[in-house]
Amino acid sequence: MTSTSFPDAFLSPFAIEEAVSRALAEDFGRAGDITSAATVPDDIAGRAVVAARAAGVISGLPLLEAAFRKLDAEVRLTPHARDGDAVAAGDVLMTVEGNARGLLGAERTALNFVTHLSGIATATASFVRLVAGTKARVCCTRKTTPGLRALQKYAVRCGGGFNHRFGLDDAVLIKDNHIAVAGGIGPVLARARAAIGHMVRIEIEVDTLGQLREVLDAGLADVVLLDNMDPPTLTKAVGLVAGRLVTEASGGITHATAAAIAATGVDYLSSGAITHSSVGLDVGLDIEM
Repeated sequence: MTSTSFPDAFLSPFAIEEAVSRALAEDFGRAGDITSAATVPDDIAGRAVVAARAAGVISGLPLLEAAFRKLDAEVRLTPHARDGDAVAAGDVLMTVEGNARGLLGAERTALNFVTHLSGIATATASFVRLVAGTKARVCCTRKTTPGLRALQKYAVRCGGGFNHRFGLDDAVLIKDNHIAVAGGIGPVLARARAAIGHMVRIEIEVDTLGQLREVLDAGLADVVLLDNMDPPTLTKAVGLVAGRLVTEASGGITHATAAAIAATGVDYLSSGAITHSSVGLDVGLDIEM
């Protein structure tokens, strides 16, 4: 096992508690785990082994641990990996010893979190490898599953990526529709700068080099989002900016295009796909009595 750049990415314990409680309540429904209650004596102990069944980058083990502890406060967990580790198929991630009903009841919730978040971490790590050797950083967007944003953005960091804004309240991002409503780039930037505090950054989206020149002339933005530009146009845009603004390339970035886009000199590549379209990493649990 090896570690990515951000094995210590932070996830709030309040986010863990809320997500795990909600997921277990959804699964247990009104009557609980009627299968285990009917077939497994309540005093039987068991040992479970959680292992990766495919290679990837792990994320979500704190949620797995919380799910088992929620059903069995005395459960014993032995970690063999940590979030941010790159693992091979067959690598053991954790062993869990405790009440058998607790193991069975928490199994699917625990695996759902690790499978989903590890898929995001793995997809992010793949993009990060493609831009290695450039200054570009890979970041996510707000294209997340409702209710899971904090977890998914955590998984991006486990994969070596960076986070864009978490919500509408932590940065100004002026997009094409804002520009249209406000009456142009100059007016929208002026309104934004007049309304926000000194700690809030302003990013504005542009589609053309002409719009970029308007942004530079206004002198009021901190970051410019270069939307759906091909590499030659991005190279010209980075040259025009000349370090005055942070540059972010966005729009349909794929594994096939990431390296060429990063080579243009942009500071960030943002991808919604790493959160909304990543494939879950196959992780399994086997109980040994």
